Amino acid sequence: MSDRTRSEDSQEQIQERLLEAEVRMEKSLEALHKELGGIRTGRATPSLIDRVQVDYYGAPTPLQTIAGITAPEARLLLIQPYDRSSIQAIEKALQKSELGLNPSNDGQVIRIAIPPLTEERRREFAKLVKQKAEEARISVRNIRRDEVDHLRKLEKDGHVSKDEIERNITEVQRITDSFVGRVDDLTQKKEADILEV
Repeated sequence: MSDRTRSEDSQEQIQERLLEAEVRMEKSLEALHKELGGIRTGRATPSLIDRVQVDYYGAPTPLQTIAGITAPEARLLLIQPYDRSSIQAIEKALQKSELGLNPSNDGQVIRIAIPPLTEERRREFAKLVKQKAEEARISVRNIRRDEVDHLRKLEKDGHVSKDEIERNITEVQRITDSFVGRVDDLTQKKEADILEV
């Protein structure tokens, strides 16, 4: 294999790795988005109870697959089970969840009044948001580290020039900075929602 062909193969491999790094970073951001959706703010949002699992005919089942969830008012969640016989199981799962919610049902739907957060709870939730954001930043930086290590190995093996490696490392850093910025934006927005009275 000629040096030119080897270099072209290495370039193609580097581009694939950069795209893969972006996909992995995007997944970290999606995971953060989902985590933050489960943290209470002062308002009712269906994503608040996304992670609740209901014991539905002996199998743990995500709540949103067995019921319609809406927020008709700022402080009220309405859960409409597709199967009315599951209403007790849904209510029980909501009571057992760590969200501190008090559901009530009328045999047709379950209503959850979202109480306003105390100042202390707001600070606790804001702290939790910062913790989740830091975990996402670490995940993104770990992906960057993996890619830089891979690039350094290509350079060491003599497949790609030092200048080319440095250019690609700069690109990896640019991608990383972009995702860390998105994590920060998401975090600030969620914190503002939590601290809003």
